[in-house]
Amino acid sequence: MSLNLHQDVSMAETDDGAVLLHQRTGRYWQLNPTGVFVLNALLDGRTDEQAADELAARHQLDSDAARRDVSKVVAQLRAAHLLIEAR
Repeated sequence: MSLNLHQDVSMAETDDGAVLLHQRTGRYWQLNPTGVFVLNALLDGRTDEQAADELAARHQLDSDAARRDVSKVVAQLRAAHLLIEAR
């Protein structure tokens, strides 16, 4: 499944991660560097599992922990209506 940011969401990378703005609601969300890494991997077309594997390798994490972290990021972004399935 390919994912995109919602059409009303813009992202600005910062020194310590990124800020997402939902332009219709005016709400902001801040992502830490790990959240940005996961989001960019997903937006580049990688699966949750691929993003988790890359995260685990990059930070020498347990694969199961990385999968839980990726799932949590994806769930939070979806719940906030920031991330949607690509059409």
